[in-house]
Amino acid sequence: MQKIVVLTGAGISAESGIRTFRDSDGLWEEHRIEDVATPQAWHRNPELVLEFYNQRRKQLLSAQPNAAHFALNRLADFFDVHIITQNVDDLHERSGSKNVLHLHGELKKCRSTSDASLIYDVKGWELKMGETCEKGSQLRPHIVWFGEDVPQIIEAARIASTAEIFVVIGTSMKVYPAAGLLDYVPQYSPKYLIDPDAPTISWISNLEIIKEKAGKGLPVLVEKLIKQLH
Repeated sequence: MQKIVVLTGAGISAESGIRTFRDSDGLWEEHRIEDVATPQAWHRNPELVLEFYNQRRKQLLSAQPNAAHFALNRLADFFDVHIITQNVDDLHERSGSKNVLHLHGELKKCRSTSDASLIYDVKGWELKMGETCEKGSQLRPHIVWFGEDVPQIIEAARIASTAEIFVVIGTSMKVYPAAGLLDYVPQYSPKYLIDPDAPTISWISNLEIIKEKAGKGLPVLVEKLIKQLH
């Protein structure tokens, strides 16, 4: 089976009702990123940070995968599909997709503040002050905040370097290090970028840009790729 590597961003989840920072004038649910999504914010006001992510989690529980998520699941019937996502939601998994690598963490998980290897599922949607890991340290959202290292980027680059087809969906390609993954894709591999606001990327070879929302453009591309097999 041909290997397809897919990089997804906020645009694929926006159609499920998940608000994005990029689309809200620099405010994320009425909060500045600096106040809720940085290590400094956590040290200043952990209660606010926990409440912010509790509300994101509560919103996620009512969201459902959309046509784009299910299109990727259909693609997996014909290709070896690996998904690298910048999103912290679980909509890929809930649509049935396997082989999902979360670059920026997972909203429905939390981790120890003293030992990053201690990761737990959040029960329900609330994580509160006083909830601790087995070592007694406060639990924090299992999220890569702005200013923190992206531990999975090395594995993501390795996966991208093995792509026979590479698909980018719903991302501005402005957030690094994720945007740099295109540089690891073999030059000869076909590449597709699906985003209504897709930028011109003239220096990438074999790139086709589809200026559509994920829910419309991806199902069309999936059928095209499947048809090419026959």
